Amino acid sequence: MPEAIAEIQRVKQASQRAVPITVAPGDGIGPAIMQASLEVLEAAGAQLSINTIDIGESVYRAGHSAGISDAAWESLRETGVFFKAPITTPQGGGYKSLNVTIRKSLGLFANIRPCSALAPFIPTRHPEMDLVVIRENEEDLYAGIEHRQTDEVYQCLKLISRPGCEKIIRYAFEYARANGRRKVSCFTKDNIMKMTDGLFHRVFDEVAADYPGIATDHWIIDIAAARLADTPEMFDVVVMPNLYGDILSDIAAQISGSVGLAPSANIGVHGAMFEAIHGSAPPLAGRDIANPSGLLRAGVMMLLHLGQTEAAERIQNAWLKTIEDGIHTADVYRDGVSTRRVGTKAFADAVIERIGERPERLAEAHYATASAPIIPVQPTAPAPAKKTLVGVDVFIHSRQTPQALADSLQCCQAGEMALEMITNRGVKVWPNGMPETFCTDHWRCRFMAASGETMSKRALIDLLDRLADAGIDFVKTEQLYAFDGERGYSLGQGQ
Repeated sequence: MPEAIAEIQRVKQASQRAVPITVAPGDGIGPAIMQASLEVLEAAGAQLSINTIDIGESVYRAGHSAGISDAAWESLRETGVFFKAPITTPQGGGYKSLNVTIRKSLGLFANIRPCSALAPFIPTRHPEMDLVVIRENEEDLYAGIEHRQTDEVYQCLKLISRPGCEKIIRYAFEYARANGRRKVSCFTKDNIMKMTDGLFHRVFDEVAADYPGIATDHWIIDIAAARLADTPEMFDVVVMPNLYGDILSDIAAQISGSVGLAPSANIGVHGAMFEAIHGSAPPLAGRDIANPSGLLRAGVMMLLHLGQTEAAERIQNAWLKTIEDGIHTADVYRDGVSTRRVGTKAFADAVIERIGERPERLAEAHYATASAPIIPVQPTAPAPAKKTLVGVDVFIHSRQTPQALADSLQCCQAGEMALEMITNRGVKVWPNGMPETFCTDHWRCRFMAASGETMSKRALIDLLDRLADAGIDFVKTEQLYAFDGERGYSLGQGQ
């Protein structure tokens, strides 16, 4: 009977068309865990046509600052599916993060990171933990727009867009609905960043209204992180902006058992990338000790994305049975729990030996009846607002006192605008500043329309001309707008 079943499986596999994918072996432990993962995928009957590309350290060293060649980009465009091992970004110089570059260049806006406990076989303080972090992937501080503006001050721009918020939040609700999840939680810091994080929270509430069958809640990120680390069982699907999602998904993976076990899917309209969340671990390269589980489980997510649910189910259940049987790599091996310590290749071999088996104590996977892959929906652009210029923030490099700087600036104001306030690192220091406030050499000087209503861009240019003539070192300007009469800028702390 087993032989007959195997023959049926072979015939069925032969009738399926192999799906083209792009594979990158990566750096450090990457080649070893990729080889192990591909062997398991093949043994389970995955139908894949593989195009291998080189990315990462060797490509950086060859002169490509992004770590990827034009030919590799073409492969990614052709296949639309990328199975990627970890890569090493060289330190120093102008090297960019290849992960960020790929995600943003291909529009892979949704990062899905499931984190579930495997107790008692992988030790954890949270045996009931089963949550999914859905992280926005394209914007926030990961826009990477940074500048040095004075001797003492550097800046990094936090960019949050309404379309970016809507895409990731709607994807989180669609994911919850497709996977039978009960609740979606939103994490932000909108008590401080009232405009950027405030937008994310506001869009979350708007989108949630379209999914009345799914419970929702919102948490300020600091207490949310504390609760996630202490009682992760209270969360189900969690959606958040890019930086928070990056940090908290690693925390969630670690407290569930190990970051080394965690997979990641990056989904967009035009393609998808699947990877482990851990790095390339160069000190472990070539030693046959790395755990391939994170990348292998990312391969399972890839097969589900491709609709190859039966192969995905076989791999996941064989992997669970291997973990359940105590066959563990060194990173998760524990005396009294594990039965055999194995290396990368032997672990993959153990999973292959168990293809067709199912776990006895851990919850087995049932993917054959899983819902179709979630199709990202492009948000509808809102109607343009009436945009009115009402002032300008001029950032100035100076070592003057607040009052001396104000005196210099007031000598330059004329016509349509007047100096309203000066802040230093966001705290108002003029007028009526506190003498105890520590100040750097970087000042935000706010000029508002003298009429209290609008100003022209010509007036802004005239102001800068006068500042330049006075020898005042302005390093940046931010125009202040009202949108449909609503203020589109923050006030200074203390204002």
